[in-house]
Amino acid sequence: MPTPSEHTRLSLEARLGEHARTAWPQLEQVHVRHRGAFAYVEAELADGERAKLMRLRYTGAVSKWGFALYYASSDRYEDSLLLTGSTVGTAAEALDCACRLHFAASDI
Repeated sequence: MPTPSEHTRLSLEARLGEHARTAWPQLEQVHVRHRGAFAYVEAELADGERAKLMRLRYTGAVSKWGFALYYASSDRYEDSLLLTGSTVGTAAEALDCACRLHFAASDI
């Protein structure tokens, strides 16, 4: 499994942050931590609470990431389909999917 370079990791963080600011303004910030080929993404809410959203898996291409949703009920990440029906996509597609599913019934 390929591991992203430092440049790729920083680029991912910047892209996710910018997309969150424009598409999900109710989020204060998006936090990303990296471990090997994986990027774990959390949303920081207005009250300072953090919510685990998803795990991205680097595929070797900056524009295609594997997608796994976080399920609080099992405290696990599960490979999932994006709204496009694919298991891989852009980081922005993954963020949109995770936020829609995690926050659909919530008034953040």
